[in-house]
Order: sequence, then C-alpha cells, then structure tokens
Amino acid sequence: MEFRKNDRVSIAVDDDGVAQVRMIRADKMNALDPDMFSRLIEAGQWLHDAKGVRAVVLAGEGRAFCAGLDLGRFAASRENEPPLTERTHGNANLAQQVAMQWRKLPVPVIAAVHGVCFGGGLQIASGADIRVVAPDTRMAIMELKWGLVPDMGGYALWRGLIRDDYLRELTYTNREFTGAEAKEFGLATHVDEDPLTVAIGIARTIADRSPHAIRGAKRLANAMADKSTDALLMDESLEQHQLMRSKNQVEAVMAGMEKRPANYVDV
Repeated sequence: MEFRKNDRVSIAVDDDGVAQVRMIRADKMNALDPDMFSRLIEAGQWLHDAKGVRAVVLAGEGRAFCAGLDLGRFAASRENEPPLTERTHGNANLAQQVAMQWRKLPVPVIAAVHGVCFGGGLQIASGADIRVVAPDTRMAIMELKWGLVPDMGGYALWRGLIRDDYLRELTYTNREFTGAEAKEFGLATHVDEDPLTVAIGIARTIADRSPHAIRGAKRLANAMADKSTDALLMDESLEQHQLMRSKNQVEAVMAGMEKRPANYVDV
C-alpha cells in the first residue's frame, strides 16, 4: 500500500490498485479554501500519472463530503488570482479543474457522498463517473444563494446526468434536496446507508477488469456528449483494434475460461 497525506487531502493506494482519496478538513466539513483547491489539484495530478492505479474512491472525512466554498477564506485571497476567463488547466480554470479533473482522470472515479454536499462540493462529486450517496445527505446547487452561478464545471458535468427542468429548478431556487431525491434527479447512481463501503466495492470490481479496457471504455464514455455518431463509431473501432489480441485481452479470456483471477499488466 502507498500512502500520501498533507493538511487537506490523503491518498491511500491499496494493493489491488484502488486509490482512496479523502478530503480531510473535517473540522470545516471539508469546505473548499485555497489550500484545499491546491491540494486537490495536486492529488489529481499525482493520480493521473501514478502507475498501477485502476480506480479511485473519492470521499470526505468527518460529518460531510464537502460543504462547498469557504467564502470567508476566498474573500480574503482574491487579489492575486488570475481572471476566471484564463485557461490555466487545459480547457479549464483552476476552480473548474478541481471538479473536472475527476472526469479527466484515465481511470474511473466513484464518489462516496454523505452528510452535506453543497455548491462546489456537488460539482466535485459530479466529476466522478459514479456517485454513491447516503439517503439523508443534504445537497444543493447553492451558488444562486450568494448571487453567483455554478462555475466549477457543473454545467459541463451535469450534461447528460440530470433532466434539464430539474437542473433549472434546483439552480434557480438553490433549494436543498436529499440523497434519495438525487437519484430521482440523476445526480446519484446509487443510494445506500453506507456509501463508502459500496463505493469501495464498485472500485474493487473495476480494478479486477483489464486496466487497458477500462481506460478505453472511459475515453469512449467521455466522448459521448460531444462527438458525432460517425466519430464515436470510429473511436469504438480504434479502441477495440488496440485491445484485440493484446496481452491483457488474451489474459481476460484465459482467466475466464480457466475460472481463475486474472493477472493483468498495469498501464
């Protein structure tokens, strides 16, 4: 097991390739201050390049997943920040990258959401491939309460997740909703009293699949919202061409036929 920790985020990578990422500002319900932004970006960069990581579980320690922006800390630290329109991280600014990076990671990310998940916290959770949410979680698209709009990648991430009229109502009113309601809206994949255990179980199942095939499937899933049918059909063919008769693909077939655990070569 490999373990990394700073004052905001910890990462523990199990022997099976599941990276468990925790926001650890529990005394502030993991609210997002500039240091949390920086540490989350560092975590995403490390995970992107880490060898042997096959799936990620993202959660918050303490009473909450993430309570959203720590407005007091941000108000005192805006003078030297670049303008929001500056693309500092590819197609995103820093705040957008904090949420978008989970979708950009080459491996699947499962968010385990409990307690409170407001504003920027909900946008971070939305960056995951899969969200497991406790039924009594308090959730909200909070930004309109402060005279703002969601701007951490929310609209890009919610596309295809949530019905348009639900999104408009939740955004315009900033009303709270529960984890149970989130599944109805499309913002939760599963609802469970123990979201972390369920999320880890899903991650371990993913980690037991061919890592090259999993990464290819995520690339295709990420492309669905933006590409034409013709382009997607070609992308499928290209991914499959790379996988067929590869070492891991042959190993997947042999392990299935021999009813044994597969021994994959990691990316």
